[in-house]
Amino acid sequence: MLWRSVVGKLWITILLLVSFLLFILTILLLEFFENFHVSEAENDLMQTATKISEMIEQHEDRSVIIDTSTRIMDPSSRVAIIFEEDQFWISETEEESLSKITYDWLLEDKELASVITDGKDVKKQVTLPSSEREVMIVGHSIQDGNGAIFVYQSLSVVKATSRDTTKIILLGAGIAIVLTTIFAFFLSTRITAPLIKMREGAFELARGEFNTKVPILTHDEIGELAMAFNRMGRQLKFHINALRQEKEQLSGILSSMADGVLTLNRKGDIIVSNPPAQKFLEDWNFENSRVKEGSTLSLPTELHQVLEEVIRTEEEVMKELLVQGRSYVMIMTPLYDHTQVRGVVAVFRDMTEERTMDKYREDFIANVSHELRTPISMLQGYSEAIVDDVVESKEEKNELAQIIYEESLRIGRLVNELLDLAKMEAGHDQLNLEMVELLPFVSRVVKKFKGMAVEKQVKLELVHESNDLGAIRIDPDRIEQVFTNLIDNAITHTNEGGSVTVEIVPLDDMIQFSIYDTGAGIPKDDLPFVFERFYKADKSRKRSKGKKGTGLGLAIAKHIVESHKGSIFVQSKESEGTTFTFKIPNHIETE
Repeated sequence: MLWRSVVGKLWITILLLVSFLLFILTILLLEFFENFHVSEAENDLMQTATKISEMIEQHEDRSVIIDTSTRIMDPSSRVAIIFEEDQFWISETEEESLSKITYDWLLEDKELASVITDGKDVKKQVTLPSSEREVMIVGHSIQDGNGAIFVYQSLSVVKATSRDTTKIILLGAGIAIVLTTIFAFFLSTRITAPLIKMREGAFELARGEFNTKVPILTHDEIGELAMAFNRMGRQLKFHINALRQEKEQLSGILSSMADGVLTLNRKGDIIVSNPPAQKFLEDWNFENSRVKEGSTLSLPTELHQVLEEVIRTEEEVMKELLVQGRSYVMIMTPLYDHTQVRGVVAVFRDMTEERTMDKYREDFIANVSHELRTPISMLQGYSEAIVDDVVESKEEKNELAQIIYEESLRIGRLVNELLDLAKMEAGHDQLNLEMVELLPFVSRVVKKFKGMAVEKQVKLELVHESNDLGAIRIDPDRIEQVFTNLIDNAITHTNEGGSVTVEIVPLDDMIQFSIYDTGAGIPKDDLPFVFERFYKADKSRKRSKGKKGTGLGLAIAKHIVESHKGSIFVQSKESEGTTFTFKIPNHIETE
């Protein structure tokens, strides 16, 4: 609406102010001109009376005086002359409504009578007794005091003149108001045009258009305001870009962090979060059956208690959490707004790998200690028996020496396998790749175990689709070590009458090798751990005859296959058998 805008308000203000001033001025002018017209009319009448008085003093012939008075008087007025000896004469007039006055009526009015008796000049407005018409009358005495002259005129003549003057004044006021309206609208529009531009520029700034510039139309305060507005827009664009860059940088940092980060206010509402923190909350809600479709993530009730503790004590709180089998350490720190805690930042660090590595390290030390303790004890016991001459015959000493030799070989194999595994894990083991004819290579490895299979009464066979499998680029010694370990385990854990099958299957760009056996199988609880160091299906770790492995073979086999850019996995059912399968690309390039 117009009256709600600055243009309308300024326009109406100027118009009301000028209208009020014109109204006061008109009242004053009307009053002034009305008094002025009355005064002028009275002066004219008094001047006429004075002229007649002077003429009476100069001439004695009354007829001449009456004739001259009739000529010099205003046709719309009347003249009444009181001569000496109480002679009274009154003139005629063109104003029919202006009735004649009488000598007695003049004497009844004290002010008018004073002209005759005291010789005073009188100016007065009275009402005629016969017509009740208002008239303006002046009285002037003759100097010798022998009479008086009265001149009177109807007030309608003065009022007519006042009405004409009023029309002129009102017309001027109206013209002034119209001009003021046009001028006020023009002035307000000119003043507010830059303000309207700045308002539009402010709306564009609010929409994010920071390149908006307000035109500088004047060089006054409004022009300086436009310059300040443009400068403000440039500064705002600069600061917004800086804040956007900082926000993007912070978002990038949070997104790339492996630790989960949550920023919370005092009520526990999530303000900032990164993907690991969201994953933590999702896992927490899933574990506690709090997942609702379409619901937003919120802080769990258990963590609300930690939040309240941090806000209450204003100290950092550390807490360990177990969610979906993973171990987390949460550190919640207060965030301050000057002196008041406005919220907290919570960091969730997944310590599962560290805990697992600690467990692996402890298990590794325990396993190595266990694996070395038994052969060392046997070496110590049998060597003491020989030194103390507990055995007497040469045959018994040779038997003890053979046991000592076998156990020393066992310790040597364990140490060598540990060194090989350590080098593989550290990436120091180099592959000696060469092109090898696949079928002759695997056939040679399988033949090495024919004697062992016959001794165990186990059927060992090699299965392949074609007699021409081509060549493959591998490290033959390392791959032979994998085959040796898997075939040896298969024969060892297969009972008499069972079978072990080695199968070769060419794929698109890989070769798949599978070793099947019909042995006792691996319990399903042990399947995830078969490729770990020192894994043995025999939980009691008792060494049965023919089962004297170190538990490192499968871990070494896995590292060898992975170093060839391949993969290895196992499938097994108890009392039915086990299948180890590994795949190797046809061509491997060294890094």
